[in-house]
Amino acid sequence: MLLALGWSLAALLVFVVVCYFLFQQASIRRVDQTLGELTDNLLTYSTVDDGKVFAPPLTDERALRAYSGRYWEIAEIGPDGKVRPIFNARSYSLFDAVLNTPPDLAARFKAKPGKAIAYDTRGPLNEPLRARAQQAWLVGRKAPVIFLAAEDRTSVDRDVRGFVVATAGAFILLGVLLIVAIVIQVRVGLRPLFQLRREVADVRRGKAERLAATYPSELTPLADELNALVEHNQEVVERQRTHVGNLAHALKTPISVMLTEADQRPGPLAEVVTRQTEAMRQQVDHHLRRARAAARTQGQGERTSVAEVLDELSRTLERIFRDRGVAIDWDAPEDIYFLGERQDLLEITGNAVENACKWCRSKVRVRAEPLGEDRFRLVVEDDGPGLPPDRREEVLRRGARLDETAPGSGLGLSIIDELARAYGGVLTLDNSPLGGLKLVVGLPRAEA
Repeated sequence: MLLALGWSLAALLVFVVVCYFLFQQASIRRVDQTLGELTDNLLTYSTVDDGKVFAPPLTDERALRAYSGRYWEIAEIGPDGKVRPIFNARSYSLFDAVLNTPPDLAARFKAKPGKAIAYDTRGPLNEPLRARAQQAWLVGRKAPVIFLAAEDRTSVDRDVRGFVVATAGAFILLGVLLIVAIVIQVRVGLRPLFQLRREVADVRRGKAERLAATYPSELTPLADELNALVEHNQEVVERQRTHVGNLAHALKTPISVMLTEADQRPGPLAEVVTRQTEAMRQQVDHHLRRARAAARTQGQGERTSVAEVLDELSRTLERIFRDRGVAIDWDAPEDIYFLGERQDLLEITGNAVENACKWCRSKVRVRAEPLGEDRFRLVVEDDGPGLPPDRREEVLRRGARLDETAPGSGLGLSIIDELARAYGGVLTLDNSPLGGLKLVVGLPRAEA
């Protein structure tokens, strides 16, 4: 669009300049033609008597008025090579003035004998003149004479300026119309591409499963290929989910058998088997959860209301920790939706809030804050003892627990970290203004 606009404006500017010069030259040629007729009349009707030149009684009324703008004069070349007027051989309009001539006029006549010479000069009132000089020989005179005619070109310049203004105005209007036409043409011509972009965004956000609009023949192959790519990705993701699920479920049965056998045969060996089998079960659950979350983030999305999840969790956890008097203060705008499955958001939020409830004295604060159109962050704070900076990385490791006497498996924060990373987010820990720990996790946001 910018290239078309620049080219159109440059072409219009060049055309205006060309029109200006063409009109100016045409106007000057018309003046030169009038001056040529005047010098031809002077040449035709001038006479010589006893070596003196007498001008004809021309009837041009403008040449009879002083400084009227129409002038003529008969001159000759003096011994010094300069042009000098012949006495009493000029128009009344010159009054007591003479016509100015170029200093090299004699040389120009010599270089082009018989050719008339046109030039610009200034008049008696310093007005711009267009002049014409013609050298010729008259019968009865040995030296050549020069017939000069001039006319005020003010009106010509005024007409040229008026033409330029009118032409420029017309071309400015034409340029504006061209710009509007180009913009409309580009917008209309690219409308299918804009629609294609919107449909692809809807597929990515989970609002649609495939491209369904009808496109021009040039874009139909692209739309078909995109649909095929989406379907292929969904098949690949579903196949990988199936493989991981099958493997996990296949391992659960032998793990359960080993745990059962170890429980029935207590002893040092049984303790080792039980401990290692529990570690295997945690690893299976961990990788199954990550595979499920990764598949969901790559497939078509699901919109989950953050406010509804926080409300549900707050009611549940306040009942669970009622004996300790824990109060959960939560706030989430109604237009914030999690781009993912509800179960994953429940797991992330539930682990974070439950961890805060375990370590707080009495107050937990939860906030969902927008970070743009496609991201939001979940902030969970408590008024508990907090966590030293040198131990924050330690609690993110699977199974790490700061207090072995507290209930739990030590997997809460690591699960949050794993699910957040699967959704392209990051879990960070910091000090809370309430005095305890501040947990911040970034998550993808769906359109409201």
